[in-house]
Amino acid sequence: MPDAQALPGLPPPDPALGTDKMLSHAEGGIGWMIFNNPARHNAVSLEMWVAAERILAGFAADPAVRVLIVTGAGGKAFVSGADISKFESERGSKEAVEAYQAQTARVYEALAAFPKPTLAAIRGHCIGGGAALAVCCDLRFCTEASTFGIPAAKLGLGYPLAGIRRLVQLVGPSFTQEMFFTARRFSAAEAQGMGLVNRVVADAALEGAVLDYATTIAGNAPLTVAAVKAIVAEALKAAPDEALCERLVLGCFASEDYAEGRRAFLEKRPPCFQGR
Repeated sequence: MPDAQALPGLPPPDPALGTDKMLSHAEGGIGWMIFNNPARHNAVSLEMWVAAERILAGFAADPAVRVLIVTGAGGKAFVSGADISKFESERGSKEAVEAYQAQTARVYEALAAFPKPTLAAIRGHCIGGGAALAVCCDLRFCTEASTFGIPAAKLGLGYPLAGIRRLVQLVGPSFTQEMFFTARRFSAAEAQGMGLVNRVVADAALEGAVLDYATTIAGNAPLTVAAVKAIVAEALKAAPDEALCERLVLGCFASEDYAEGRRAFLEKRPPCFQGR
């Protein structure tokens, strides 16, 4: 991705978010959430986690946004984890640690449960909390030079069940353990081989590839896409809510979009879906 400030039509940072280190932008049905702390390889402070939660809530409630892209500014990192320079001020006591962990957990859960498709556009380092954010997304694209790692074992950190479960569901228990046990950096090719990323592209091709996928998804039937995302989440549970899945399927067939899709097919034209 280009630097956040170079994205077309990007407005000034929203003062209501309380920080210029988290940027958001929506255009053409696609929302962007941009970690904008390139001087620290997009390391995340508490105020950035708070802003991220607000951005996600805003995009989730906006019917004009059909897809979310998560990325980092500066070209050197997606997100490199927590901002260690803020540890003393943000994690200096037991209460502060608990508050920080609760805030990050809310952001991870909000991203993992986001009701619309999410794509991570990864260039450079994707480490620690950055890897956790990427795993919360539905699809992950990275450049050939990107690297991935979870250094918890080098820092003596505990890692919560929710984050480990998401990684296990994505790459399996063996690769999850390899990443945690070794705490080493993994190449883009290794990440693709274990299923951590969907696509590896040349550095110059990242923006075009992600935008192409996001535009394609945004042009498809929103109810169908949302239903599939919800049903996939249920399929991963030990006891899926089959009644919910059935309601979602029937809702698609009862929608105006289903009628529009049939008409467009017969008339040999692109469909115009409204999400209803």
